[in-house]
Amino acid sequence: MSAELSPLDAEIRDLLRFAARRSMLPRFRALESGDIAMKGEDDPVTIVDREVEAFLSEALTKLAPGVAIVGEEAAHADPAVLDHLSGQCWIIDPLDGTANFTEGKEPFGIIIALADAGRAVAGWLYDPLKDRLCHTRLGEGAFVNGERITARTTGQTPPVTAVSRIFLTPEQIEQVDTKLAPHYTLVDIPRCAAEQYPRLALGENDISSFKRTLAWDHAAGILWLNEAGGKAARLDGSEYRVDEHNKPGLIGASSPALWDEFIARVMG
Repeated sequence: MSAELSPLDAEIRDLLRFAARRSMLPRFRALESGDIAMKGEDDPVTIVDREVEAFLSEALTKLAPGVAIVGEEAAHADPAVLDHLSGQCWIIDPLDGTANFTEGKEPFGIIIALADAGRAVAGWLYDPLKDRLCHTRLGEGAFVNGERITARTTGQTPPVTAVSRIFLTPEQIEQVDTKLAPHYTLVDIPRCAAEQYPRLALGENDISSFKRTLAWDHAAGILWLNEAGGKAARLDGSEYRVDEHNKPGLIGASSPALWDEFIARVMG
């Protein structure tokens, strides 16, 4: 049973549930060929992405008039939308894990972040199959369905590390094999930030390395993990900013100690 949510968290949860049940779940494993297009190599977009983003954009505008909307699909259509990332804005990933969804595979989810002056100040990561809402506000802790949580490690030796090789250069792949493989249990990423960040706090993974750091993928999860007592930061230890989301490189870990150890190995 879920703990009681704040009014805002309850409203966001209800919006996410409605969007998932109306547009997403009925089409899971039921997409038609005309429902899928490609924005680029290995970057599909579906009718679900567009429907959910349109619905959430309208709903969040009604909820907070005057706050800008930065949706993944809107930004793809018009890069000028990204200018709003330096001010107060909602950031929407309407279908996180689209590649999984188009293949009829789990996980996938919906992510919303609220940012101000380049920093995430609140975030919501929703898994519609589990009806799980991970949510946070800056300085107020991290929660799952209203229950406050503290990040925990897997407790395994060596630590479990999720690394994507998809966007790595051959030199970077060689680094993974020589610097990381001997010291970590390497596992595949879920290709879904709405699942990866919970794994880092809920004892499933210890560390994850990200090359691409797009705001709609990472803003909410980074804040949630840090508020849970884990650590997510740039490789130099600096804070992630949503208005620098094209800057590559980010490490998330279930504890600051694991983060420090990983960086020492990578940068050493």
